[in-house]
Amino acid sequence: ALHEGHIVSAQELPVLLQPVFAQNSRNLILFLQDTLSIDDFTYLSESYVNKLLVNLLQEILQSSPSSLVLPAVDCEAIRYLLSSLQDSGDWKLTNITNLDVSQLEVNTSKPNLLVVQLQPLPSQLTEFVKLYMFLFIDKIIGRLTMDLQERGIHFSVIYTAVRPSRISRRSDVAWELRRQLMATEEEDGLSYPPLNVTTGNDTCILFYARNISLKANNSVLIDLTNVTFVTQNVDISSSECSDVNTTLSLKYTKPMNGISSLEIRFLMTNKFYGGSARNWSTLDSVEIVQDGENFAKFNVSAISAPVEYSFHCQLVGTSNLYPARLIPSNNEAKKWDVFISRLQMQGFNIENNQFSYASDCTGFFTPGIWMGLVTSVVLLWILAYGIHMIMQLTTNSRFDDPKGSALSVPQTE
Repeated sequence: ALHEGHIVSAQELPVLLQPVFAQNSRNLILFLQDTLSIDDFTYLSESYVNKLLVNLLQEILQSSPSSLVLPAVDCEAIRYLLSSLQDSGDWKLTNITNLDVSQLEVNTSKPNLLVVQLQPLPSQLTEFVKLYMFLFIDKIIGRLTMDLQERGIHFSVIYTAVRPSRISRRSDVAWELRRQLMATEEEDGLSYPPLNVTTGNDTCILFYARNISLKANNSVLIDLTNVTFVTQNVDISSSECSDVNTTLSLKYTKPMNGISSLEIRFLMTNKFYGGSARNWSTLDSVEIVQDGENFAKFNVSAISAPVEYSFHCQLVGTSNLYPARLIPSNNEAKKWDVFISRLQMQGFNIENNQFSYASDCTGFFTPGIWMGLVTSVVLLWILAYGIHMIMQLTTNSRFDDPKGSALSVPQTE
């Protein structure tokens, strides 16, 4: 079946994957990446890729008895894929982190779900570097699958990602004849309402994120977006609100196998700063409590806003590449990786149950602006120096006439 031009929804994906569960072999390998799009495999010509190395993933597709390629799958469907796979059968979940299955014991008498977390691809990479990264991932997939084939283990493979790496252009503007210069993609609105904490009839905390995910000990990714905002299967009863301190508490029950309870706390304060002569709302720390015992604390950098505003940031997490970082403050926090995209939160002065004007984590003087200013100053200095040197040029007051007598210039002049 052809699926080009259609985005597979969360309801359609389980139906398309049903043949995987209906076959005799119940061994399933899930290769999970952070970002991926079908364009990542087609933006370079096949001949150019083959000059570098053989595409093992293409060989696997051609040699397999059946294959299914979905060019576009809804992000919501991917977020719930792992949980839906676990609910579809009595799987034995195994997380592969060292990418070596030679010592892996697979009991073929019961269903096995092998989850392989692939290396993330930062968006700052150039196309040429991304190509080599994909070739490295291609080797990993080929090596793992061939090792299982040599051991006589029958299996199925799913290769997907949490979110797309490339945003396709809108189809509703395809009819326009002229190119639109400096055009930007319209960001999609809130696909679900923000999480709100109320005291009586008043809302005291608003919290929204496009994606909120955790990873413990470099194991499988825990996606909490659905249970937090869509189904709202989260306990917020421990949240506290006041004019000075506000705590947002998110409690989850069995978010994944091996974790019975998980609590995430966002601690905010309202303080007056004399330098700006106004109150500021600051997110001081983030705490993660696993099973009521393991306590992880993160200090927060660059998350503050005037108390009348909400706070917004495109990327918040433990990575050094994010504009707003969560810095581990104890040894337990070093075991966690946190990823939050399009975070917006407000813990004070909420009116009409809506976010106030958002103060973004990106300041006015971005690195690009600083580079432009420094370059402009250097060019202006070179121009000023050149003009100064030209103004210092002088011409001779006397000239020698070749037809007349030689010009004599005394030493005193």
